[in-house]
Amino acid sequence: MRIGDAAAAAGTTPRALRFYEQNGLLPPPRRTATGQREYTEWEVARVRVIRGLLALGLTVADLRECRDRLDLLDDDALPPYGGPGACARPSGVADRRLAALDDEIARLTRLRDRLAARIDTRTPPVRTGP
Repeated sequence: MRIGDAAAAAGTTPRALRFYEQNGLLPPPRRTATGQREYTEWEVARVRVIRGLLALGLTVADLRECRDRLDLLDDDALPPYGGPGACARPSGVADRRLAALDDEIARLTRLRDRLAARIDTRTPPVRTGP
């Protein structure tokens, strides 16, 4: 299928498919005689996996570290460890992302608490007149 059809089947855009290819997450697809990209169901399924992992908070850089294992996904689990490039332990891609998310949550919680403290210490405006 052509790039527009493949993108639609994966729930994304042609631009995203080219981006994943440029970043090594998607192998270069076969080309027609006129140079148009042609995708298979396997590539569409891989794009769905990539999008799912990105939606979980992993980054493109994280996925590049384990791109050779993305096709081993089983439901929502990260690819098991099996040598260099694996996503799950002991490579630490997911663990590092979880730690980064925990740090960001802690930072945002502190920021929220500071803002709430400022709001709570304000005195209500004094009304004058009817």
